Amino acid sequence: MMIVGPSPHVSVDGPVLIIGSTGFIGRFLTEACLDSGRATYLLIRPGLTSHFKATIINSFQEKGAVIVHGSMNDGDLVKKVLRERKIEIVISAVGGSNILDQLNLVDAVKAVETVKRFLPSEFGHDIDRAEPVEPGLTMYMEKRKVRRAIEKAGIPYTYICCNSIAAWPYHDNTHPADVLPPLDLFHIYGDGSVKGTIITTTTACLLLIVNTHFRLAYFVAGTDIGKFTIKSMDDIRTVNKSVHFRPPSNLLNINELASLWEKKIGRTLPRVTITEDDLLHAAREMRIPESIVASFTHDIFIKGCQINFSIEEPEDVDVSSLYADARFRTIDECFNDFVRKVVENPKVFKQASGNNNGIIMPAPNHQEALAIATCT
Repeated sequence: MMIVGPSPHVSVDGPVLIIGSTGFIGRFLTEACLDSGRATYLLIRPGLTSHFKATIINSFQEKGAVIVHGSMNDGDLVKKVLRERKIEIVISAVGGSNILDQLNLVDAVKAVETVKRFLPSEFGHDIDRAEPVEPGLTMYMEKRKVRRAIEKAGIPYTYICCNSIAAWPYHDNTHPADVLPPLDLFHIYGDGSVKGTIITTTTACLLLIVNTHFRLAYFVAGTDIGKFTIKSMDDIRTVNKSVHFRPPSNLLNINELASLWEKKIGRTLPRVTITEDDLLHAAREMRIPESIVASFTHDIFIKGCQINFSIEEPEDVDVSSLYADARFRTIDECFNDFVRKVVENPKVFKQASGNNNGIIMPAPNHQEALAIATCT
């Protein structure tokens, strides 16, 4: 696609505007942007703010973030901020209920003609390739509408397709990394082990392993989502591209994930199978957000939306191929963080189970668990 209006080249210190900075993904993006030394502006909705979010905002200010109070629905305000602050990059990390509000951002960016890169709220699957059942499909249709508006406006963009968060994938929880992996029993999707149809690019050929089941997913730490998003947002090689996060070391099935967690806590936990029908039933119940998460879980572990396509198209790039020195945190390292939380605060045992059935089985020896977390 031909770029019209602004040049795709971004200044080394070009100012960045982030919307949704206090959200789950937004926090990682903002931290990484501030750590990069760029001038970072945060658009924060006016009005009452929870103590939790106020604490986050204060921490960002202490690191140098400039707070701009306003809403992205206020087109005149957004255009004023973009012009006066000479914003070169706009990053949106807004939540599901605000996805279509990004169309106002598109209009503002198009009007000022000075923004050199726009990163809409993606930070998950390639929404043009994935086809979840409802209600997840509706969210993807909204994200597609934003993509098409950006492209029609001729705004230089980068779509971040970072796949799954590095945590236990609860099918009934909005943000799995907000909850510890289970301490009572595992929910295993399907049989949890079949390696599925894997289509991935290698340097010499296309590797294709055929099977009718899918159980694999790429798990990426939130800090890496932030780091590589900021690293790629002004890279000329990512302009008008989808940037995929596919670290080979972090491609696991559910049973592998469960076995790793058992090793960390020094205990074997029972496994309960969640079938495809179970996930589809949960999706059809239309309980928001649980049904949306169930539809995405079905798309990942049953339909294989993360691994059933190659990224050889001209509009696709992989982080690992862009940056030869790219190193992702492993699931092993991420699970160490969870073990530390358990050891440091025993009360989390009462909150850690995704099933909450009262069967709490802590590690037999906290010192032993801590040693596992710090030495492995």
